[in-house]
Amino acid sequence: MLNFIRTRVQQGTRTADFPGGKPALPERFRGRPALDRSRCADCAKCGATMPSQLLQIDADGRPSLDVGGCLFSPEEAAACPRGAIQFTTDHVMASRSREGLRTERGEIELAGALDQRMRQLFGRSLRLRSVAAGSCNGCEAELVALGNVVFDMARFGIQFVASPRHADGLVVTGAVNTNMRDALYRTYEATPEPKLVIAVGACAISGGPFRGSPEVADGVPSDIPVDLWVPGCPPHPLTILDGLLRLLGRMPGPRAMRGR
Repeated sequence: MLNFIRTRVQQGTRTADFPGGKPALPERFRGRPALDRSRCADCAKCGATMPSQLLQIDADGRPSLDVGGCLFSPEEAAACPRGAIQFTTDHVMASRSREGLRTERGEIELAGALDQRMRQLFGRSLRLRSVAAGSCNGCEAELVALGNVVFDMARFGIQFVASPRHADGLVVTGAVNTNMRDALYRTYEATPEPKLVIAVGACAISGGPFRGSPEVADGVPSDIPVDLWVPGCPPHPLTILDGLLRLLGRMPGPRAMRGR
């Protein structure tokens, strides 16, 4: 027992200093994508070789980014030979709206807080039910990591529960395949009002790499209202946690945009 106590004292505090301080992200981390339009040339050609829906071309040929469709893969940046698309090290990307993830250069409309009544209900104790609706389990692995000693989501009063009847909202991952569509609706209906819905990962937001397949719904169906969109493939635990705390109005300092 004494050796155990001595070891714990020597190890010190393992929990991340979040939301304060600069997060210790690995060198290989790929965060929010950015677009340098001055380097754009043949956008249609780049879009055709890209393995995702990240690069969008409007009717006038102007390029933009859909961060909700981004797979955060090196191939997405390599699709442009002129280096117009680059990944930053910015992990803060969650938005309250789907349109907030569609951006001209990479700026993101960061999540704002719920209204006062909802913050009073959920601000100090938020219980969530996870629904894996056809996922590779990458996003679920990051959700599990939120409960470890490093991120310790419970210190903010946020926990996962086993039943939707005990939940304040749902965390949906996966592209919502045919077999899970009815299960998602039933789980949503079983969650008492008022409730939140959080779409986590590219699959839940846009269908991810499975977009367009007849076997998936391209993410959370439009008739289920989503309160928070968290991009990533999979999103980093700090990206998820940052979005949740912004939703609850518990992040210091107002910042409406990232990337400008």
